[in-house]
Amino acid sequence: MTDELINFDMSANQSSIIKVIGVGGGGGNAVNYMYNLGINDVSFVICNTDAQALVNSPIPIKVQLGESLTEGRGAGNKPDKGRQAAIESIGEISRVLEDNTRMVFITAGMGGG
Repeated sequence: MTDELINFDMSANQSSIIKVIGVGGGGGNAVNYMYNLGINDVSFVICNTDAQALVNSPIPIKVQLGESLTEGRGAGNKPDKGRQAAIESIGEISRVLEDNTRMVFITAGMGGG
């Protein structure tokens, strides 16, 4: 196995290469907290089936998971519904990650939905 170094140098006009993604209620709370601390050089993303949680979040990049499946009302503490919602939204998730992403941290509470 060879060690590879990842070049994290970027010009001032490039977007951040590190994304912190909060998924669901618990992950969203964690990312909202980090965002409000004013952490720089990181792009924050929030993903949720609950449309109201997205509206109330200060995070600028938002992905509503399973918009057709859940109609914005959450996954109802049903993990399989949460998984199906993420699959429904895989195109939008992919688009968020295409934007100069080199490293992703995902935070989620895994509370049931």
